[in-house]
Amino acid sequence: MIILIGGVGYAGKTLMAQKLLEKYKIPYLSIDHLKMGIYRSDPNCGFHPESDAETGSCEFIADKLWGILKGIIMTNIENKQNLIIEGAYLMPEKIKELELDEEYSPYIISFYMGFSRKYIEQKWHSQIQKNMGAIEARTPERDDITYDIYISENAQMKKMCEDCGAKYFEINGEYNKYIQKVYEWIDERVKNVFR
Repeated sequence: MIILIGGVGYAGKTLMAQKLLEKYKIPYLSIDHLKMGIYRSDPNCGFHPESDAETGSCEFIADKLWGILKGIIMTNIENKQNLIIEGAYLMPEKIKELELDEEYSPYIISFYMGFSRKYIEQKWHSQIQKNMGAIEARTPERDDITYDIYISENAQMKKMCEDCGAKYFEINGEYNKYIQKVYEWIDERVKNVFR
């Protein structure tokens, strides 16, 4: 079983992966760690960790990493191993293509997380900025992220998910209440995989 947690930066993907690791005893892979490992082993790998800021989209790095991520997902399923993968570089259309393959689709649980415009307007300073990097001791990779850019990125992710029919959880109120619904949704899917 592979649990894929995608969505915008700073929506709580890493924290959720950590909680799922503790609950299900399934290891997780942060795509940010994969990205940095590739870059540090070969600075001429075709991207710079800050390529997102240069292009205004995480799709550039996502395209560079997709072949590796797809191989990891397929190999884990073939070997009947469980893994959680989280990161902003999981593009909905790529995951949907893989889910169309009947050999792999029964073992993939994928979803995306983001914030509504209303939530960002109300919680930008008090919650979102305050909790950036809550699970990892790191500063935000992008110093250029602004309120307007963040609203745009959330709207873009929601549209990408809608366009390809990917499951999208939009946080629009009390964060913990919405996240609890995500955990309940995951629990249902995990039960179905292990039936």
